[in-house]
Amino acid sequence: MDKPILKVQEIPFEDPDSRYMFQPSAEKPFVATPACIELYRDAIYHCLIQLQQLAVEKNGLDYLQVFDDPDKPEGLWFIEDDDGGAITALLPSEH
Repeated sequence: MDKPILKVQEIPFEDPDSRYMFQPSAEKPFVATPACIELYRDAIYHCLIQLQQLAVEKNGLDYLQVFDDPDKPEGLWFIEDDDGGAITALLPSEH
């Protein structure tokens, strides 16, 4: 099984908006939509770990991170909300 491939984010890593760490907490839970879980299963966790490592390396990422998998009908998105929100794994068609 090939892992989904992380696309390059739209804004530079040095941009002030590139500040999200994708670290779930009690105040910011990690959730995934049922359709996302059905299509990507265990890959969701592996992609989240990849995002967390990259966020540490780059001192933050854009709020939207996109993975592509040529074997799937849709990509895999991760969106981190601001305070009071969540980190969500979802399909583009669900946004």
